Amino acid sequence: MTNIKGRNDGPGGRNEHYDVGSRKNVPRRNIVAEIKRGEHPGAHVVKINGREYARDNPDRSTADNVNRGD
Repeated sequence: MTNIKGRNDGPGGRNEHYDVGSRKNVPRRNIVAEIKRGEHPGAHVVKINGREYARDNPDRSTADNVNRGD
């Protein structure tokens, strides 16, 4: 499973880019498209205020969350 981490680099801390495994600064639209194609089975897409974002599928772990706070 690929590790997806939000960069919180947009207005209000929104994720406009993500680090995906060894790939850095992947644009939000790209990671959303990859998730929709099934390339990241541990993640899903949510729509907030008309924008789509990557989210980790729910589980007991916080270490793999898109927005970890670290």
